[in-house]
Amino acid sequence: MLRHACICDHISNYETLLSCKSEWHKHKHKKPASAIIVHMADTADIIEVIESFFQVGITKDTTILKDIQLNDPRFASFSDVPPFDLKDFDTTLMLETLRFVSISDYSYTLKHPKISIFGDTAIVAAELNQKGMLVDNKNYTGEHISIDGRATFVLVRIDSSWKIVHIHLSKSH
Repeated sequence: MLRHACICDHISNYETLLSCKSEWHKHKHKKPASAIIVHMADTADIIEVIESFFQVGITKDTTILKDIQLNDPRFASFSDVPPFDLKDFDTTLMLETLRFVSISDYSYTLKHPKISIFGDTAIVAAELNQKGMLVDNKNYTGEHISIDGRATFVLVRIDSSWKIVHIHLSKSH
């Protein structure tokens, strides 16, 4: 699961932010606490989108993928499984559905996530481990997998919701 990082060195939790939201903080960000609270809310929303993406592997509810990804010609993805070319929204959705449905006992861990927000655009980069049983229903076989990799997501805020507009998954060497 995703590990949450503090927004700054001096403010370690939401309650602390609420207690001083009307004052300017004298820390390196030089932002009012209200701006940091908004930033933390955005960060939480972004984390929820990324967690929802990987939770599909556990729940097998692939309908969520349409809700959290931007159905737009500007959407693009690369993956660590064939085909390795740049994919559009429809192709990505089909391959993600196949991938998550084909792995039973799926689990994942995101390590060292870095969330960078630039206005209405966010970048999430993390190390990734995915585990499970890759099932071949046609041949009634299965193979245990554990894949270490990297994940990068680009999200955009559309009508106050964060949507994934780019995904890049790659295996670690």
